[in-house]
Amino acid sequence: MTEPTPAPLAPMPLDWRRALAVVAHPDDLEYGAAGAVAEWTAAGREVVYVLVTRGEAGIDGLAPEESARVRTAEQEASAAAVGVTTVEFLDHPDGVIEPGVRLRRDLARAVRRHRPELLLTLNHHDTWGGRAWNTPDHRVVGRAVLDAAGDAGNRWIFPEDGTDGGEPAGETAPWNGVRWVAVAASPRATHAQAVGHEALERAIASLTEHRAYIEGLGDGGTPAEYARRLHEGAVAAAAERFGGRPCVPFEVFPR
Repeated sequence: MTEPTPAPLAPMPLDWRRALAVVAHPDDLEYGAAGAVAEWTAAGREVVYVLVTRGEAGIDGLAPEESARVRTAEQEASAAAVGVTTVEFLDHPDGVIEPGVRLRRDLARAVRRHRPELLLTLNHHDTWGGRAWNTPDHRVVGRAVLDAAGDAGNRWIFPEDGTDGGEPAGETAPWNGVRWVAVAASPRATHAQAVGHEALERAIASLTEHRAYIEGLGDGGTPAEYARRLHEGAVAAAAERFGGRPCVPFEVFPR
């Protein structure tokens, strides 16, 4: 029996000005979404990054404290490579992020503070497709981001951040302006952002900034070679569902 042909990908919505990207670890955005982010910032859109952890458990050869320091710096440099100037860290523990009220509150606060129209995260599904199992942190954070889009708009959820029974309090007031949640690297992609040569080069440069992490993987080659191979292969593979145009795919949930 032949596998069904995947449906073509629709273009990403672009009638927005502000996006907030929330992921678990430094490097999560650089493995897929960075090319799209580069396109959006080049067009004058604002994108903010919020990292739930500092990736302290991500490099076997580095102690957690040193890994956190190194990966924080790498993340800030990689964000700058694609035009992102605001990077925040929530300092949840890497590898053991707990689902629940604390995480939901932190993410709702971030949404209320930055007031995005587009909310971006990483694959929340159990697998990457097939039998490749996803990690707990990715699953927990991705699902919490989907929840945060609604939590942030409800003045009775975490009211201490916005209302306290009276009038909303400035930038911490409830925000019901999220129009879409876009999930990068999802095995159920529905949309795509076309990526031109310049944005692709910036995405490659962005992933290359994660030198310590990439070298820790031991996959061979330099970080720059690794980043080029990964990004060029990914946008070319996704192009098959997007009229032959190199692109970054997303699973989009309209709000």
